[in-house]
Amino acid sequence: MRETARRAFVAALVIGSVIVVALALWKLKLLIAILFFAFIIAAAMRPGVDALYRHRIPRGFGVMVHYLALFALIGLLLYFVVPAATEQVRDAVPTSSSELEQQAEESKGIKQRVLVNVQRRLERLPSGEELVERAVDPAVEITVTAFEVMLGIFFTLASAAYWIFERDKAIGLVTSLLPRPKRKIVRDTWDLIDAKLGAYVRGQLVLIAFVATVLSLCFWAIGVPFWLLLGIFAGVVEIIPVIGPLAAGTLAVGVGLTQSVGVAISAGLAVLAVRLFEDYVVIPRVLGEAVGLSPLTVLVAVSGVAILFGGFAVLLAIPLAAVCATLVDVLILHRDPSHEEVPTVLFTAKDVEA
Repeated sequence: MRETARRAFVAALVIGSVIVVALALWKLKLLIAILFFAFIIAAAMRPGVDALYRHRIPRGFGVMVHYLALFALIGLLLYFVVPAATEQVRDAVPTSSSELEQQAEESKGIKQRVLVNVQRRLERLPSGEELVERAVDPAVEITVTAFEVMLGIFFTLASAAYWIFERDKAIGLVTSLLPRPKRKIVRDTWDLIDAKLGAYVRGQLVLIAFVATVLSLCFWAIGVPFWLLLGIFAGVVEIIPVIGPLAAGTLAVGVGLTQSVGVAISAGLAVLAVRLFEDYVVIPRVLGEAVGLSPLTVLVAVSGVAILFGGFAVLLAIPLAAVCATLVDVLILHRDPSHEEVPTVLFTAKDVEA
C-alpha cells in the first residue's frame, strides 16, 4: 500500500507539473513568439555577420550594419512610395466641378433620405463634456498601443542581436548535459534548423521585392487604379502563405471592377501569371528546399497556428513547421543532419556553414 501510494503521489506530481508548465507557456505565448521571431532574424543575419567577421569586422558592428541597411531600405521605400501613393489617392478623389456635379446628380435620388438620417443623428449628438471624455480614451489607448509596439520591436531586434553572440554558448550548454555520442547530432541539427530559418527569411525578402515590383508594373500597364498600393500589398502579403496571394488577387480583381470587367480580368490574370512564374521558376531557384515542406503541410500549419494563436502567429507558421519537420527527420526517421543540404539563399555554402 505504501509503495502504491508513493507511485500515485509521484505520478500526480509529474502530471501536475506538466500542466503547470503548459499553462505557464500558454500565458507566455506572446513572449515566446517574439523570442522565436528574434531567433529567426538572427538566423537570417548570421551568414552576413560571419562573412564580415572573416574580413576582420567585429560581429557587433556587423549586426549594426544589417540593422542600418534595413532601416535605410524602409526609409527609401517610404521616400519614393508614399508621395506616389498619396498622389494616386488624391487623383481618385473628385475635385473638379463637373465630377462633383455628376456625383450630386447620382445622389439626388437619396438626398431626402440622407438629410433625414443626418437630422436624426444630430439630435442624438453627445454634449461637449461627453465628447471630451470619448476623445481622451482613444488617444490614451493609441499612445499606449504605439509604445507597446515600439517596445516590442526594440525587444525583438535586441534579442536577435544578443542571440548572434549567445547561440554558440547555448548550444554548448545544452550539449554538455547530453551523452557524448548525442552531442554532435544535436549540434548538427541545431545548425541545420538555423540555416533553414535564415534561408527562408532571406528568400521571402527576395520574393516580396520581386512580386511587389512586377505586379506594380503590370497593374500600371493594365490601368488598374492604385496600381502602386496594390503591388506593394501583393508583395507584403507574400509572407502569409496561401491566404496572402489569394487576398492580393481578390483585391486586384475588385479594384479592377471599378474600371471595367476587362481591367478586372486582366488584373486577375496578371496575379495568376506572376504566381505561376513564382512557383515554378523563382521559388525553386531562390528558396529551393529551404524548409522542405509540402503545400499540404504548409496549409495545415498555417490554419492550425492561426486557430491556436491568432492572426499574428501566422507569420511564424512555416518556420515553426520547418523546425518540427527537421526534428521528425532526425529523431524519428534517423536522418543524419550533417548530410542534409544546407540552403544558400544570397550566400555561399561557406558563409552559411561558418
